[in-house]
Amino acid sequence: MLVLGLTGSIGMGKSTTAKLFGEAGIPVYDADATVHKIYEGEAVAAIEAAFPGTTIDGKVDRQRLSAKVVHDADAMKRLEQIVHPMLRSHHQNFLDDAESSGAPVAVVDVPLLFETGGEKRVDAVVVVTTSPEVQRERILARENMTPEKLDAILARQMPDAEKRKRADFLVDTSFGLDPVRAQIREILDAAARMPRRRP
Repeated sequence: MLVLGLTGSIGMGKSTTAKLFGEAGIPVYDADATVHKIYEGEAVAAIEAAFPGTTIDGKVDRQRLSAKVVHDADAMKRLEQIVHPMLRSHHQNFLDDAESSGAPVAVVDVPLLFETGGEKRVDAVVVVTTSPEVQRERILARENMTPEKLDAILARQMPDAEKRKRADFLVDTSFGLDPVRAQIREILDAAARMPRRRP
């Protein structure tokens, strides 16, 4: 089975692209959805112990947690040390299930793929991109988003230009869904002929 890593900066259209891979019959691992799941279960006690006051009714309150870690690199590191091992185990279970289902290709959707060295654990990387203008417009339309918060998020992410350089495949979401579906078909055709790179 070939594993494609799907990544892209905030507001690029990565979630939509992941859905369209799923629509094409490809198993997709969603790192963000997995974080939501562990924030409602196995990570709660450890996060409350490390960051008191960030959980409510047995769940992590993402806004409270974000307020404690977004401008503090050490706090962010502590959070990652709690969350990343749990995510890795969910990720491995997903790959095992996809492989045993006989899927020829699986997609792992990981926002910080390059930032966490995740490109070494996939066979090829798909980077989702759009113009900086479209990106800002999409993000600032979100609820609770401010220009300052956006700048803090972007500061943690590798610049889009650098991600594009490292990509095996690019998906440009600037022009609507049909062009994205066509790009996905081309990627899946090419992936079927690629050698496996993962260790």
